[in-house]
Amino acid sequence: MSLAANYIETQNITAEDLLYRWVSRQVDIETINWLDQKRQQISKNGTTFVFFTAFSAVPRYIEKQEIQPTLKELESASNICENWFPAHWTIDQAARTLLVLSLPSDDVDKYLQTLDQVFAAGDVRELVALYQALPLLPVAEKMDNRAAEGIRSNMTAVFNAVALENPYPAKFLDNLAWNQMVLKALFVGSPLHLIQGLDKRANPELARMLVDYAHERWAAGRNVSPELWRCVGKFANYEILADLERVLTESHIKTDSNGKGQQKLLERSAAALACADCSLPEAKDILARYPELQNDIQAGRLTWNNVK
Repeated sequence: MSLAANYIETQNITAEDLLYRWVSRQVDIETINWLDQKRQQISKNGTTFVFFTAFSAVPRYIEKQEIQPTLKELESASNICENWFPAHWTIDQAARTLLVLSLPSDDVDKYLQTLDQVFAAGDVRELVALYQALPLLPVAEKMDNRAAEGIRSNMTAVFNAVALENPYPAKFLDNLAWNQMVLKALFVGSPLHLIQGLDKRANPELARMLVDYAHERWAAGRNVSPELWRCVGKFANYEILADLERVLTESHIKTDSNGKGQQKLLERSAAALACADCSLPEAKDILARYPELQNDIQAGRLTWNNVK
């Protein structure tokens, strides 16, 4: 294939094309025929009964293996929907998304009503698939309240489906919902670096909330995730700088005295990076007292990618 033809193919590919490719190369012909038939019935007739029954029946036909996308396919996914990164989706999730994308959306009210019904009745795996699919929906901008509901879920898998490796929150959630999501990710132990748009959406209110959370953890004698400081440095005031200096000092002493090592090194690195992010001269003075960390930051050897 020529470079020009390959460029055209990449430009014209859709989310449904990719999803169908991932499903079809790992299931048998009978399963594909079943999926094709259901998608056609849903798209042509708009019958909600067919959609609901097919959506819940997917596990009877399709297993839960990962879709195993290639790097080129992941690049195409991000081009189709900015920052869409379905690297860890499973085949049944991809199939369910295909069924959702088959629903006619011309009548927006009916479409939203149908989605509300399937969200309300979904089990955990169904909800995970639905929340992962949010950025692909033709009315994605109207699903912010539904995404906020997923953030409030007491099921960690559902929360992670909204919060992690999903471009939807960064694009559509307001600051209140966004801040609650980041704070809850810390609370349930989900990694912040998998939240897309984390640095771009950092804000002063979130920084204050995170510092308050750190104080609560310290008061209870509990550790604070080093990732917490990633959203703090840019908005640090003198009070927050005192907290960062505390992390640098205490982690340095504890690392030297008892050799617990990796956790304390991560804490030091995070506090140093937060100081580097801060525009206050006092932050630079604090960082200068740790020349090894300062040199690593300036040389690009230490970045937030090292703090996970």
